[in-house]
Amino acid sequence: MSETPSRPAGSETPPTGPGAETPPEAIKAIKLRHPWRMVLAIVLAAIAVLFIVDAAVNRPVYNWPEVGKYLFDVRVIEAAGYTLQLTIYSMVIAILLGVALAVMRLSPNPVVKSVAWAYLWLFRGTPVYVQLVFWGLIGVIYKTIDIGIPFTEPWVSFDTSDLFSYFFLAVIGLALNEAAYMAEIVRAGLLAVDKGQDEAATALGLGWWHTMSRVILPQAMRVIIPPTGNEVISMLKTTSLVTAVPFSLELFTRTSDIAAKTYQPVPMLIVASIWYLAITSILMVGQYYLERHFAKGVDQRPAPQKPTVETSAMAAVEPGELPGVVPPSNRPGGGA
Repeated sequence: MSETPSRPAGSETPPTGPGAETPPEAIKAIKLRHPWRMVLAIVLAAIAVLFIVDAAVNRPVYNWPEVGKYLFDVRVIEAAGYTLQLTIYSMVIAILLGVALAVMRLSPNPVVKSVAWAYLWLFRGTPVYVQLVFWGLIGVIYKTIDIGIPFTEPWVSFDTSDLFSYFFLAVIGLALNEAAYMAEIVRAGLLAVDKGQDEAATALGLGWWHTMSRVILPQAMRVIIPPTGNEVISMLKTTSLVTAVPFSLELFTRTSDIAAKTYQPVPMLIVASIWYLAITSILMVGQYYLERHFAKGVDQRPAPQKPTVETSAMAAVEPGELPGVVPPSNRPGGGA
Protein backbone atom coordinates (compact mmCIF):
# COMPACT_ATOMS: atom_id res chain seq x y z
CA MET A 1 0.00 0.00 0.00
CA SER A 2 1.52 3.26 -1.09
CA GLU A 3 1.35 6.32 1.05
CA THR A 4 0.42 9.72 -0.26
CA PRO A 5 2.64 12.47 1.06
CA SER A 6 0.59 14.88 3.07
CA ARG A 7 0.69 18.61 2.40
CA PRO A 8 -0.13 21.27 4.92
CA ALA A 9 -3.36 23.19 4.37
CA GLY A 10 -3.06 26.18 2.13
CA SER A 11 0.30 25.09 0.63
CA GLU A 12 -1.09 23.41 -2.48
CA THR A 13 0.78 24.51 -5.63
CA PRO A 14 -0.97 25.00 -8.97
CA PRO A 15 -0.66 21.97 -11.29
CA THR A 16 2.05 22.04 -13.93
CA GLY A 17 2.62 20.03 -17.04
CA PRO A 18 1.21 19.78 -20.54
CA GLY A 19 -2.27 18.74 -19.38
CA ALA A 20 -2.56 21.24 -16.56
CA GLU A 21 -5.20 23.96 -16.72
CA THR A 22 -3.98 27.52 -16.46
CA PRO A 23 -5.89 29.79 -14.06
CA PRO A 24 -8.23 32.29 -15.81
CA GLU A 25 -7.02 35.83 -16.20
CA ALA A 26 -8.67 38.59 -14.22
CA ILE A 27 -11.50 40.32 -16.07
CA LYS A 28 -10.67 43.85 -17.07
CA ALA A 29 -14.01 45.65 -16.84
CA ILE A 30 -14.35 48.74 -19.01
CA LYS A 31 -16.85 51.29 -17.77
CA LEU A 32 -19.67 51.85 -20.23
CA ARG A 33 -19.62 55.37 -21.57
CA HIS A 34 -22.77 57.51 -21.74
CA PRO A 35 -21.91 60.59 -23.79
CA TRP A 36 -25.53 61.70 -24.16
CA ARG A 37 -25.93 61.81 -20.39
CA MET A 38 -23.07 64.28 -20.20
CA VAL A 39 -24.59 66.34 -23.02
CA LEU A 40 -27.97 66.41 -21.25
CA ALA A 41 -26.33 67.44 -17.96
CA ILE A 42 -24.48 70.30 -19.66
CA VAL A 43 -27.67 71.49 -21.38
CA LEU A 44 -29.66 71.43 -18.12
CA ALA A 45 -26.90 73.27 -16.25
CA ALA A 46 -26.74 75.91 -19.00
CA ILE A 47 -30.53 76.40 -18.90
CA ALA A 48 -30.45 76.81 -15.10
CA VAL A 49 -27.63 79.38 -15.28
CA LEU A 50 -29.40 81.33 -18.02
CA PHE A 51 -32.66 81.36 -16.02
CA ILE A 52 -30.91 82.63 -12.88
CA VAL A 53 -29.00 85.33 -14.76
CA ASP A 54 -32.14 86.39 -16.61
CA ALA A 55 -34.16 86.59 -13.39
CA ALA A 56 -31.45 88.55 -11.61
CA VAL A 57 -30.62 91.04 -14.37
CA ASN A 58 -33.20 91.20 -17.14
CA ARG A 59 -36.50 91.04 -15.21
CA PRO A 60 -37.11 94.27 -13.28
CA VAL A 61 -40.63 93.07 -12.40
CA TYR A 62 -39.08 90.72 -9.83
CA ASN A 63 -37.81 93.80 -7.96
CA TRP A 64 -35.37 91.97 -5.67
CA PRO A 65 -34.83 95.00 -3.38
CA GLU A 66 -38.57 94.91 -2.67
CA VAL A 67 -38.27 91.17 -1.88
CA GLY A 68 -35.49 91.85 0.61
CA LYS A 69 -37.47 94.69 2.16
CA TYR A 70 -40.51 92.55 3.02
CA LEU A 71 -38.89 89.13 3.51
CA PHE A 72 -38.53 89.66 7.26
CA ASP A 73 -41.31 92.16 7.71
CA VAL A 74 -43.15 91.77 11.02
CA ARG A 75 -46.47 91.19 9.26
CA VAL A 76 -44.98 88.45 7.08
CA ILE A 77 -43.35 86.72 10.06
CA GLU A 78 -46.63 86.78 11.99
CA ALA A 79 -48.42 85.37 8.95
CA ALA A 80 -45.86 82.54 8.72
CA GLY A 81 -46.58 81.80 12.39
CA TYR A 82 -50.32 81.57 11.72
CA THR A 83 -49.62 79.27 8.77
CA LEU A 84 -47.57 76.97 10.99
CA GLN A 85 -50.29 76.94 13.64
CA LEU A 86 -52.95 76.06 11.08
CA THR A 87 -50.77 73.23 9.77
CA ILE A 88 -49.89 71.75 13.16
CA TYR A 89 -53.34 71.97 14.75
CA SER A 90 -55.10 70.63 11.67
CA MET A 91 -52.70 67.71 11.23
CA VAL A 92 -52.87 66.68 14.89
CA ILE A 93 -56.67 66.54 14.76
CA ALA A 94 -56.60 64.86 11.34
CA ILE A 95 -54.18 62.14 12.45
CA LEU A 96 -56.19 61.30 15.58
CA LEU A 97 -59.47 61.26 13.67
CA GLY A 98 -57.85 59.36 10.79
CA VAL A 99 -56.68 56.57 13.11
CA ALA A 100 -60.20 56.27 14.52
CA LEU A 101 -61.74 56.17 11.04
CA ALA A 102 -59.22 53.56 9.87
CA VAL A 103 -60.08 51.30 12.80
CA MET A 104 -63.78 51.83 12.05
CA ARG A 105 -63.20 50.85 8.40
CA LEU A 106 -61.62 47.58 9.59
CA SER A 107 -64.38 46.89 12.13
CA PRO A 108 -66.55 43.79 11.56
CA ASN A 109 -69.60 45.85 12.58
CA PRO A 110 -71.35 46.85 9.32
CA VAL A 111 -72.88 50.01 10.82
CA VAL A 112 -69.55 51.31 12.08
CA LYS A 113 -67.87 50.44 8.79
CA SER A 114 -70.65 52.17 6.81
CA VAL A 115 -70.39 55.37 8.86
CA ALA A 116 -66.63 55.54 8.24
CA TRP A 117 -67.10 54.85 4.53
CA ALA A 118 -69.73 57.60 4.25
CA TYR A 119 -67.41 60.08 5.95
CA LEU A 120 -64.61 59.29 3.51
CA TRP A 121 -67.00 59.44 0.57
CA LEU A 122 -68.22 62.91 1.56
CA PHE A 123 -64.95 64.62 2.49
CA ARG A 124 -62.85 63.07 -0.26
CA GLY A 125 -65.50 63.68 -2.90
CA THR A 126 -65.89 67.44 -2.42
CA PRO A 127 -63.17 70.10 -2.87
CA VAL A 128 -61.55 71.44 0.27
CA TYR A 129 -62.26 75.01 -0.87
CA VAL A 130 -65.98 74.26 -1.02
CA GLN A 131 -65.86 72.73 2.45
CA LEU A 132 -64.08 75.79 3.83
CA VAL A 133 -66.77 78.04 2.35
CA PHE A 134 -69.40 75.95 4.13
CA TRP A 135 -67.51 76.30 7.42
CA GLY A 136 -67.35 80.04 6.88
CA LEU A 137 -71.15 80.08 6.53
CA ILE A 138 -71.73 77.93 9.62
CA GLY A 139 -73.01 80.98 11.49
CA VAL A 140 -75.64 81.51 8.80
CA ILE A 141 -76.66 77.85 8.58
CA TYR A 142 -76.74 77.29 12.36
CA LYS A 143 -77.38 80.64 14.02
CA THR A 144 -77.38 79.18 17.53
CA ILE A 145 -76.19 76.03 19.28
CA ASP A 146 -78.78 74.80 21.77
CA ILE A 147 -78.17 72.34 24.60
CA GLY A 148 -81.12 70.52 26.14
CA ILE A 149 -83.74 67.85 25.53
CA PRO A 150 -85.00 67.67 21.93
CA PHE A 151 -88.41 69.24 21.21
CA THR A 152 -88.27 71.22 24.44
CA GLU A 153 -86.95 74.60 25.41
CA PRO A 154 -83.11 74.58 25.37
CA TRP A 155 -81.31 74.86 28.66
CA VAL A 156 -78.44 76.88 27.21
CA SER A 157 -78.17 78.65 23.85
CA PHE A 158 -75.00 80.03 22.24
CA ASP A 159 -74.65 82.37 19.30
CA THR A 160 -72.57 80.45 16.73
CA SER A 161 -70.80 83.50 15.32
CA ASP A 162 -69.64 84.47 18.82
CA LEU A 163 -68.66 80.95 19.82
CA PHE A 164 -66.37 80.05 16.90
CA SER A 165 -63.64 82.30 15.56
CA TYR A 166 -62.54 82.19 11.92
CA PHE A 167 -59.22 80.67 12.96
CA PHE A 168 -61.01 77.84 14.77
CA LEU A 169 -63.31 77.25 11.80
CA ALA A 170 -60.30 77.14 9.45
CA VAL A 171 -58.60 74.52 11.63
CA ILE A 172 -61.74 72.39 11.82
CA GLY A 173 -62.38 72.65 8.07
CA LEU A 174 -58.80 71.63 7.19
CA ALA A 175 -58.68 68.87 9.80
CA LEU A 176 -61.95 67.20 8.82
CA ASN A 177 -60.95 67.15 5.16
CA GLU A 178 -57.45 65.82 5.89
CA ALA A 179 -58.79 63.13 8.25
CA ALA A 180 -60.42 61.37 5.30
CA TYR A 181 -57.04 60.98 3.59
CA MET A 182 -55.21 60.08 6.79
CA ALA A 183 -57.76 57.31 7.41
CA GLU A 184 -56.80 55.60 4.17
CA ILE A 185 -53.08 56.03 4.88
CA VAL A 186 -53.43 54.49 8.34
CA ARG A 187 -55.63 51.69 7.01
CA ALA A 188 -53.02 50.84 4.39
CA GLY A 189 -50.35 50.72 7.10
CA LEU A 190 -52.44 48.44 9.30
CA LEU A 191 -53.16 46.08 6.42
CA ALA A 192 -49.44 45.95 5.60
CA VAL A 193 -48.70 44.21 8.92
CA ASP A 194 -48.83 40.45 8.68
CA LYS A 195 -51.98 38.89 10.14
CA GLY A 196 -49.82 36.49 12.12
CA GLN A 197 -48.65 39.38 14.31
CA ASP A 198 -52.21 39.93 15.51
CA GLU A 199 -52.74 36.20 16.06
CA ALA A 200 -49.46 35.89 17.99
CA ALA A 201 -50.38 38.82 20.24
CA THR A 202 -53.79 37.28 20.91
CA ALA A 203 -52.15 33.94 21.71
CA LEU A 204 -49.94 35.72 24.27
CA GLY A 205 -53.04 37.08 25.99
CA LEU A 206 -52.77 40.71 24.86
CA GLY A 207 -55.99 42.66 24.58
CA TRP A 208 -57.06 44.72 21.57
CA TRP A 209 -55.58 47.98 22.86
CA HIS A 210 -52.18 46.50 23.74
CA THR A 211 -52.07 44.53 20.49
CA MET A 212 -52.78 47.65 18.47
CA SER A 213 -50.51 50.03 20.39
CA ARG A 214 -47.55 47.72 21.03
CA VAL A 215 -47.56 45.27 18.13
CA ILE A 216 -49.51 46.47 15.08
CA LEU A 217 -49.04 50.27 15.03
CA PRO A 218 -45.25 50.26 15.67
CA GLN A 219 -44.80 47.99 12.64
CA ALA A 220 -47.32 49.93 10.55
CA MET A 221 -45.53 53.23 11.20
CA ARG A 222 -42.89 52.31 8.63
CA VAL A 223 -45.62 52.41 5.98
CA ILE A 224 -47.60 55.31 7.49
CA ILE A 225 -44.81 57.87 8.04
CA PRO A 226 -43.76 58.63 4.39
CA PRO A 227 -47.24 59.52 3.05
CA THR A 228 -48.07 61.31 6.31
CA GLY A 229 -45.02 63.51 5.84
CA ASN A 230 -46.23 64.33 2.35
CA GLU A 231 -49.66 65.20 3.73
CA VAL A 232 -48.12 67.57 6.29
CA ILE A 233 -46.27 69.40 3.52
CA SER A 234 -49.43 69.45 1.43
CA MET A 235 -51.39 70.83 4.40
CA LEU A 236 -48.87 73.66 4.76
CA LYS A 237 -49.70 74.78 1.23
CA THR A 238 -53.43 74.10 1.58
CA THR A 239 -53.60 76.72 4.34
CA SER A 240 -53.52 79.33 1.57
CA LEU A 241 -57.17 78.44 0.91
CA VAL A 242 -58.49 79.44 4.34
CA THR A 243 -59.33 82.85 2.91
CA ALA A 244 -62.60 81.09 1.95
CA VAL A 245 -63.62 80.92 5.64
CA PRO A 246 -62.58 83.85 5.59
CA PHE A 247 -59.35 83.91 7.61
CA SER A 248 -56.92 86.47 6.22
CA LEU A 249 -53.90 86.35 8.54
CA GLU A 250 -52.08 83.41 7.00
CA LEU A 251 -49.03 83.82 4.77
CA PHE A 252 -50.45 83.95 1.25
CA THR A 253 -53.40 86.22 2.02
CA ARG A 254 -51.24 88.53 4.14
CA THR A 255 -48.66 88.99 1.40
CA SER A 256 -51.47 89.53 -1.11
CA ASP A 257 -52.85 92.32 1.09
CA ILE A 258 -49.42 93.98 1.19
CA ALA A 259 -49.14 93.65 -2.60
CA ALA A 260 -52.53 95.35 -3.00
CA LYS A 261 -51.10 98.40 -1.24
CA THR A 262 -47.65 98.46 -2.86
CA TYR A 263 -48.82 97.46 -6.36
CA GLN A 264 -45.96 94.95 -6.43
CA PRO A 265 -47.60 91.49 -6.65
CA VAL A 266 -44.62 89.57 -8.04
CA PRO A 267 -42.13 90.45 -5.24
CA MET A 268 -44.70 89.53 -2.60
CA LEU A 269 -45.35 86.21 -4.32
CA ILE A 270 -41.61 85.55 -4.17
CA VAL A 271 -41.59 86.44 -0.46
CA ALA A 272 -44.42 83.98 0.23
CA SER A 273 -42.71 81.29 -1.86
CA ILE A 274 -39.42 81.69 0.02
CA TRP A 275 -41.18 81.24 3.35
CA TYR A 276 -43.11 78.22 2.10
CA LEU A 277 -39.88 76.67 0.79
CA ALA A 278 -38.04 77.33 4.06
CA ILE A 279 -40.76 75.71 6.20
CA THR A 280 -41.13 72.81 3.77
CA SER A 281 -37.39 72.14 3.89
CA ILE A 282 -37.48 71.93 7.69
CA LEU A 283 -40.45 69.56 7.54
CA MET A 284 -38.64 67.35 5.00
CA VAL A 285 -35.63 67.04 7.31
CA GLY A 286 -37.91 66.01 10.18
CA GLN A 287 -39.65 63.50 7.92
CA TYR A 288 -36.29 61.98 6.96
CA TYR A 289 -35.28 61.34 10.57
CA LEU A 290 -38.73 59.97 11.45
CA GLU A 291 -38.58 57.53 8.54
CA ARG A 292 -35.09 56.42 9.55
CA HIS A 293 -36.20 55.88 13.15
CA PHE A 294 -39.19 53.70 12.31
CA ALA A 295 -37.29 51.80 9.61
CA LYS A 296 -34.68 50.46 12.04
CA GLY A 297 -33.86 46.83 11.34
CA VAL A 298 -35.81 46.66 8.08
CA ASP A 299 -32.86 46.95 5.72
CA GLN A 300 -30.40 45.18 8.02
CA ARG A 301 -29.54 41.60 7.14
CA PRO A 302 -27.40 39.23 9.23
CA ALA A 303 -23.85 38.82 7.99
CA PRO A 304 -23.09 35.46 6.38
CA GLN A 305 -21.75 32.97 8.88
CA LYS A 306 -18.03 32.37 8.52
CA PRO A 307 -16.54 28.90 9.09
CA THR A 308 -14.78 28.44 12.39
CA VAL A 309 -12.12 26.20 10.82
CA GLU A 310 -10.11 27.22 7.79
CA THR A 311 -10.87 25.03 4.80
CA SER A 312 -8.64 24.09 1.89
CA ALA A 313 -8.41 21.60 -0.96
CA MET A 314 -7.64 17.92 -0.21
CA ALA A 315 -5.81 15.47 -2.42
CA ALA A 316 -7.95 12.57 -3.64
CA VAL A 317 -6.97 9.17 -2.22
CA GLU A 318 -8.16 5.66 -3.01
CA PRO A 319 -10.42 3.95 -0.46
CA GLY A 320 -7.86 1.21 0.05
CA GLU A 321 -5.25 3.74 1.02
CA LEU A 322 -7.23 4.90 4.06
CA PRO A 323 -6.73 2.89 7.24
CA GLY A 324 -9.78 0.82 8.21
CA VAL A 325 -11.52 1.20 4.82
CA VAL A 326 -11.94 -1.96 2.69
CA PRO A 327 -12.29 -1.53 -1.11
CA PRO A 328 -15.61 -2.78 -2.58
CA SER A 329 -13.78 -5.45 -4.57
CA ASN A 330 -12.47 -7.07 -1.36
CA ARG A 331 -15.80 -7.00 0.49
CA PRO A 332 -17.93 -10.20 0.69
CA GLY A 333 -20.23 -10.21 -2.32
CA GLY A 334 -18.55 -7.14 -3.72
CA GLY A 335 -18.09 -6.48 -7.42
CA ALA A 336 -14.91 -6.41 -9.42
